Amino acid sequence: MGNSHGHRKHRNGANRPLTANSPFKYGPSDQQAQTPSSAKPSMVTLPYSHVDSSLRALAAQAEGFGRLAIGGLHGPLYHVTTLADDGPGSLREGCRRKEPLWIVFEISGTIHLSSYLNVSSHKTIDGRGQRIKLTGKGLRLKECEHVIVCNLEFEGGRGPDVDGIQIKPNSRHIWIDRCSLRDYEDGLIDITRCSTDITISRCHFSKHDKTMLIGADPSHVDDRCIRVTIHHCFFDGTRQRHPRVRFAKVHLYNNYTRNWGIYAVCASVESQIYSQCNIYEAGQKKVAFKYLTEKAADKEAAMTGCIKSEGDLFITGTQAGLAPEGGENSAFHPIQHYQTWTVGPPVDDLKHLLQHCTGWQSVPLPADQTGVA
Repeated sequence: MGNSHGHRKHRNGANRPLTANSPFKYGPSDQQAQTPSSAKPSMVTLPYSHVDSSLRALAAQAEGFGRLAIGGLHGPLYHVTTLADDGPGSLREGCRRKEPLWIVFEISGTIHLSSYLNVSSHKTIDGRGQRIKLTGKGLRLKECEHVIVCNLEFEGGRGPDVDGIQIKPNSRHIWIDRCSLRDYEDGLIDITRCSTDITISRCHFSKHDKTMLIGADPSHVDDRCIRVTIHHCFFDGTRQRHPRVRFAKVHLYNNYTRNWGIYAVCASVESQIYSQCNIYEAGQKKVAFKYLTEKAADKEAAMTGCIKSEGDLFITGTQAGLAPEGGENSAFHPIQHYQTWTVGPPVDDLKHLLQHCTGWQSVPLPADQTGVA
């Protein structure tokens, strides 16, 4: 499965018949891939049903560019026992330690961060079993690798340049899964400064303006290395940047984006965006895709990015806004980088699932099976 290279090109990506050569051929390696000929709304499922079977089953299970992220797989459990911003038993104390740790919570509640919480390499911040909200400031993943952040809430970050999750610089192998993010001063997730091999999945974004930025500035030409997968996320009335992309390769699939305020997805300088089987549901602003022209610091001419739309569904009067045919031919294809991913038809059942099954979920903390680490 996942090895068919035949794809039928769709100029507008919307409401076109899909064949066995369509993206639906790609499925996870541990379950049957479904083709559109047999696809029905009742067959729509979310990925990762197996990752709650045991505590460390999350490790290296992300789909897409973040698939190698193991978090704190090989470290002991660290128990957060206080909602204090710092000190013994705090989340900050666990995140600053240099050794691998699988961080779990013994309590529920709000942790008010007085400053960015820096996360070191080989950490899993596992919010299953409790309800933890981070506010005040956010997480900073700086020069780290192998970090998994799962089942947390981020709300009410204040201050200049305060993001919910800031991934920069030079961080890689990151998986952000099943988090709720809303109402921050700047971005909800920013990925910049050569940070790469990142997956954002099953997250719920709401009550926000500049949602997700990938590649911060046209002068940062080293951001050509950035690769991000965003899938099965719900962008719920957020205004813009779902995401906005410079330089990077970004694979979007099975996301639901509705009622944006400016645009849904923006391609700028040299970006390559592959938008696959997403649902775009406009409110007052009808155009989903936007292009901005900027000049890379090492080039003479300004240029924009490219968006390839395949199997996307545009509803409630949404206009795709795709560039002319020649403008999207240079977009990368995910099969060049990974072989399998779970993608299904952009139907009503997918929309309803993403409304209810993204963001923080009341799921129990699985048992830590002896010997897994």
